[in-house]
Amino acid sequence: MKVSIIGGGGLVGSCAGFALQCGGVVREIALLDLNQEVAAGQALDLLHGGPSTADQIISSGSYEHIPDSDVICITAGLRRKPDESRLDLINRNVELFLGILDQIKAVGMKKDAICFVVSNPVDILTYLAAKKLELPASKVIGLGTQLDTIRFRSLIAQELKLPPTQVKGMILGEHGDSMLPVWSAASVNGLPLDKFPGWTHNMANELFKRTKGSGAEVIKGKGGAGFAVGIAIRDVIESIALNSQQVLPVSSIQNGCYDIRDVSISVPTVIGRCGVMGQLEIDLWPKEVQQLRQSAQVLRGTLKTVLDRVG
Repeated sequence: MKVSIIGGGGLVGSCAGFALQCGGVVREIALLDLNQEVAAGQALDLLHGGPSTADQIISSGSYEHIPDSDVICITAGLRRKPDESRLDLINRNVELFLGILDQIKAVGMKKDAICFVVSNPVDILTYLAAKKLELPASKVIGLGTQLDTIRFRSLIAQELKLPPTQVKGMILGEHGDSMLPVWSAASVNGLPLDKFPGWTHNMANELFKRTKGSGAEVIKGKGGAGFAVGIAIRDVIESIALNSQQVLPVSSIQNGCYDIRDVSISVPTVIGRCGVMGQLEIDLWPKEVQQLRQSAQVLRGTLKTVLDRVG
């Protein structure tokens, strides 16, 4: 499998490349960037680690890699300027993203290729990618709340002094302020989290609050998130490459799951070689269903504003 990462010279794109290299599952990784010199440097750095990781083809360049790519991962995006509104940032990133989609259309994609959107606002851009590239909804996936989910699990594990892999739980909804924690499905090695010794309602509230603010916390500390988002990207791509059909909280266009339609949002989603293989309406508490639908309403409002602007 060949994965091309658009924005591969940046922090998120290069960390995704490194995570995929360490995973050793995909055959070829191509780093694409407007700054081809930086992308070439990142690719060379990865190449040097090859003897200790996996037998892979590591390359760099531009859109010439797209036509034979199996997964096109878009990580390119702009950061928020001082005193810039969230909507202003969305508008600037939408313009950049639409330019990327135009170039993808110009060179063409393989019939079974999957477009994997990481750039923010990821839910809005995932919807736009499906519409502008004229792809089936199953072939367009957004990273969605997969990153929030692994952050969530890591913080619970840290608080309870547990191995992180034993903690299960999900964040659903928007990758943004209206995301929601699915406490009804949270567990530790099969034991419901609310039955775990020492667990309290206040602890739950504080951990979710920190999860929502984790991106800002990392940005404040080091300037931008990279390692965890790279791992989250690898989670999704490896489920595609191995056809492992993992259930992941990723963003895709909805057509009735939890009575949500015509918006891209994160619900439990089966991911395999052909992309989105199913969206699962798992049992949630009534309050959680209400929060998820409200999150979809928030996204729909933003999406309408963007669509009105771009046509």
